[in-house]
Amino acid sequence: MQFKPPPSSTLQTSKYELIMQPVQFLKCLSDSTRLNCTLLIQEAGEICVCDLVTTLDESQPKISRHLAQLRHCGLLTSIKREQWVFYSINPKIPKWAKNILKEIQKSNNPEILKLHSTLNSITNKANCC
Repeated sequence: MQFKPPPSSTLQTSKYELIMQPVQFLKCLSDSTRLNCTLLIQEAGEICVCDLVTTLDESQPKISRHLAQLRHCGLLTSIKREQWVFYSINPKIPKWAKNILKEIQKSNNPEILKLHSTLNSITNKANCC
């Protein structure tokens, strides 16, 4: 099944918080690559694409495609520094969405713990940024 971005009427920004429907939020995270990217970004605060590629052991185009979908959903923001793009959790996502991400982080899922360990061991070692 192909991921379909939400209709533009679903995501409206206000001055303080992004208006996001729970169904769209969960659809955005329904793919394991997107969920893992989001959790790793949340853990790191901000992360470069190359660190995600190394941590998840996936191709750069695949990671970039999923990150673009997460940005389109409103979950992530990005900033370009020279040739590198860094991603972070959108600070305007609703509080309930932040709480869900925190609870997933706290679940101590072995897969998530392994990814965090891998990320901690490679951050700034990829020498790409």
